[in-house]
Amino acid sequence: MAKEIERKFLVTSDDWRGQVDAKTAIRQFYLVAADGRSLRVRIRDGSSAVLTLKFGAHGRERDEFEYPIPLCDAEEMQEFAVGLVIEKARHEVRHNGYVYEVDVFAGALAGLVIAELETPNDVRKAKLPSWLGREITGES
Repeated sequence: MAKEIERKFLVTSDDWRGQVDAKTAIRQFYLVAADGRSLRVRIRDGSSAVLTLKFGAHGRERDEFEYPIPLCDAEEMQEFAVGLVIEKARHEVRHNGYVYEVDVFAGALAGLVIAELETPNDVRKAKLPSWLGREITGES
């Protein structure tokens, strides 16, 4: 089991785009989304899939279990999705020694851009990139 400590922010400008190290196409959906727990399937670049279980309050720290699963199984599981099937492009962006994952959503969530920072320590506001807006950690 791994502890996941993450913060999420709205992105307010495109200034991050010049700092992208990698990009991945993601399709994800939830099989369970309940208070304090979720079961998610994520397909990356149409070539690999993972099953993720998360437990805990919707705060900064949760227990996370992640397992690779066969792509064909993931594709079949999509029929049982709860809510939206989410499509996004994930960009890895480095800033002040940290890696931010900037998600640009498509489909029903087109126009939404969120950055996620996973780190065990609390990064002070002064060290955060200027292109981050309001923190939305814990918001659905």
